[in-house]
Amino acid sequence: MKPNKDVIAILSRALADTFTLYLNTHKCHWNVEDPNFYSLHLMFEKQYGMLYEDADTLAERIRALGAYAPGSFQEFEKLATVKSYTGPQMSAEKMISFLLSGYEALLKTLYETMNLAHEHGDESTFDVVIGQIDIREKTVWMLRSSLK
Repeated sequence: MKPNKDVIAILSRALADTFTLYLNTHKCHWNVEDPNFYSLHLMFEKQYGMLYEDADTLAERIRALGAYAPGSFQEFEKLATVKSYTGPQMSAEKMISFLLSGYEALLKTLYETMNLAHEHGDESTFDVVIGQIDIREKTVWMLRSSLK
């Protein structure tokens, strides 16, 4: 299979979204203040750990397709659809809502990546992304449940 530039481009966006969400989640982990601090602190830690691993997997898939993976803040800022957490301190509830919107944006990108990979017969990329979608959907459910 010949590497497809469209698949590489969408994988690069998925990487940028994943890494931006990783940074946002790490910031929430460091700065959360709430009566449920300990459980939120641990939840955010688990989430950013999974995001970091998934970012690495996406970057390695880009390399396996013969392209170079983006890796700078400037590149990620240009590519990402997930907004960066750059504002003032948020309440724990606002952190959860903010992260939830980031996960929803990431899921949209991952679905686009999955569909494009399938369309181009890139079953390896399809397989990588489908696993990440499953994990992200579970995280969305947990974050939504945390807001009720």
